[in-house]
Amino acid sequence: MEIAIIGASGYTGGELMRLLLNHSSADVVTATSRKLDGTPVASVHPHLRGLTDLVFRNIEAGDIDADFAFLAVPHTAAMKIAGTLAERGIKTVDLSADYRLAKDVYEKTYGVRHEAYFEAPYGLVELHRDEVRGASFVANPGCFPTGATLAAAPLAKFAHTIIYDSKTGVTGAGNTPSGTTHYPNVGDNFSAYKWTTHRHLAEMKQEAARLGSTARCYFTPHLLPVNRGILTTAHILLREPMEQDEVEALYRKFYEDEFFVRYQKPTLAAVRGTNFCDVAVESEGDRVVAISAIDNLVKGASGQAIQNMNLMCGFAEDDGLRFAGMLP
Repeated sequence: MEIAIIGASGYTGGELMRLLLNHSSADVVTATSRKLDGTPVASVHPHLRGLTDLVFRNIEAGDIDADFAFLAVPHTAAMKIAGTLAERGIKTVDLSADYRLAKDVYEKTYGVRHEAYFEAPYGLVELHRDEVRGASFVANPGCFPTGATLAAAPLAKFAHTIIYDSKTGVTGAGNTPSGTTHYPNVGDNFSAYKWTTHRHLAEMKQEAARLGSTARCYFTPHLLPVNRGILTTAHILLREPMEQDEVEALYRKFYEDEFFVRYQKPTLAAVRGTNFCDVAVESEGDRVVAISAIDNLVKGASGQAIQNMNLMCGFAEDDGLRFAGMLP
């Protein structure tokens, strides 16, 4: 199957290419970039040197010749392309936020008018596998909502309040340098940002509601001085107390058939470079602490996008994604 990656110069584009090298049936034939037209991909993604001879091309969506496309472009840019790809019969996973939320919620959250809205499956496969399977277009979840929702999902409907506290690696900010990501401001440091206003909270609330929860949801992210990973602590305040054995059994049952969710002590090192989400819980009765760990560039972005592609196209769900983390 021939693959086009639209907006391939960033971290998620490079990660898509790295992972798809291991896929049994996928061949990346097009990598687009408006600014880098004619530049060898390996000069921007040096870890791919010797593994690809692709050159970035500035190609319009209407001229792309591929069976499948990944939209790795910023929000508001994807909505300008999605319709064209659909009209041409190119199945697509959108890694931006443009189709993750209901239209009114998106416009309120992102402060822009949605110019080309349509409903799309939300590609958190562990919760929406049936909607994703065979779909022609899927909205890939945000990185924070992936780890947070998987941490709380089994207990969401029993909660009256869920408080998410996440620590993320710097790659979550993308590859454009800024004052926030400048090494002297990140190294040997730890800080919170967007304490109450992070846009990904809208996805967390959406998924809690879809799980039958009426819980109030809160979220604060923090920036860790590491490249990859998100460790999320979910404080789940229950309407009725539940003991440790009951909670742990609930989690093990909920995820027993999920290859990419493992019940074990979550650490960033154990999931680095992989599509796994590690989860564990501890109960003190009316409050359960659920912790998850993911790689923000894999399960939080490109790996999950490939997991969605596999379901959309009838491949094995773990094709191209079945490998261990880089521990230590």
